[in-house]
Amino acid sequence: MTLERGIEHAAPHPAALPRKLADILRPELGSLANEIVDEIRATIPAYARPLDGPYGKSIRAGVEYAITLFVAQIADPTVSKEQSHEVHHRLGQNEMREGRSLDTLQSAYRVGARVSWRRIMRVGRRSGLSSAVMSQLADAMLAFMDELASVALDGYLEAKARTAGALDTWRRKLLHLVLETPPAPSKAIAELAQLTGWTVPERATPVVLLPIDDTVRPRRHNAVDSDVLAELDCAEPRLLVPGEISGARLATLQAALPDYRLSIGPCRPLDSVADSLRWARDALHLSERGIIQARRVIRAEEHLATLLVNADAALTCQLRDRLFAPLAEMTGKQQERLLETLRAWLDSQGNVVDIAERLQVHPQTVRYRMRQLQATFGAHLRDPGARFEMELALRAGVGQASHPATDHAIPEVLPVPRRSPQWTPSGS
Repeated sequence: MTLERGIEHAAPHPAALPRKLADILRPELGSLANEIVDEIRATIPAYARPLDGPYGKSIRAGVEYAITLFVAQIADPTVSKEQSHEVHHRLGQNEMREGRSLDTLQSAYRVGARVSWRRIMRVGRRSGLSSAVMSQLADAMLAFMDELASVALDGYLEAKARTAGALDTWRRKLLHLVLETPPAPSKAIAELAQLTGWTVPERATPVVLLPIDDTVRPRRHNAVDSDVLAELDCAEPRLLVPGEISGARLATLQAALPDYRLSIGPCRPLDSVADSLRWARDALHLSERGIIQARRVIRAEEHLATLLVNADAALTCQLRDRLFAPLAEMTGKQQERLLETLRAWLDSQGNVVDIAERLQVHPQTVRYRMRQLQATFGAHLRDPGARFEMELALRAGVGQASHPATDHAIPEVLPVPRRSPQWTPSGS
């Protein structure tokens, strides 16, 4: 819970109470505050110590703010609760830091409610208040005390969440919440972020980590920046960095995580950062397979086309099997040569000289291979749709399929030709 939630679910103002009750109750406030503090000290052992220091002053201030606000609300139902709520929120935080339990905190509020009602009963009889008014007053007073107890509880839980061990646990839960699919409600993220002291960014960048050497256990890492959500002690370590990862930020991450490779997803709005995490993870997997060049730092943003054509390996295998079925009767070496030539032809827009340079063979060899491709694929080479499918299949570095031809992996994605190549078996 948070302070905002305490305010949002606050008890209704005691608007139905006669406003003259404020004049009746106001003279009682000073002595009532003393009575409540004395009763708390007498009945709850944890509060039996002297209350002369800052801690005692905060408790007395909490009591005084509470009863003063209650009477002020009777006189003016629109009076602001903000200051009193801040005092009780801080009081809850102090209780946690003092090592007291939630039960002790809640007991103090129950004592305050009991003593306050006892005094109201005496004042009511002395002032001749009707039983109906007394019943309304009781309901309003109990609801008001429950409201303040809830605000103090928020402060207690917030302080508890920010202790060293608990803070790490809550920040992990926050990371999981942000990365949920479908996206978690923004309100839930905001509440947990406030609990942990994390400023919610509009956009964030996920990072997937992988130990550089599987045989060496990664050393204890230095602390990453405080605004970075991290989960390192898991099967798939990851980070969430607010905003873009600049050169300076990247240098800091590398220094803090010297034993890890980093795969960085694109910076995305918070409600779609889970997609970016998936792309970063896929980029890392493709680098392990040799489809993307393995480096200390991989940016998925630079390999979006590769990620796209490798997004469904089984579907790509099916496409390759269908497209390259005519090569099935050839040897593996023949298939490799023809697919290599086909890829170069698509990349070179049919220019034989350029193809020869790419393959480092004689142009006449290229023309011979192209005649083989023409004989094998025929009209498909003149069909823009078929050529597009072939290029997709050749650019996807999929694994083993039913035909040997599908073993041919293309590690890098090159620019798609601006115009479709035309069949020129004797081109120059």
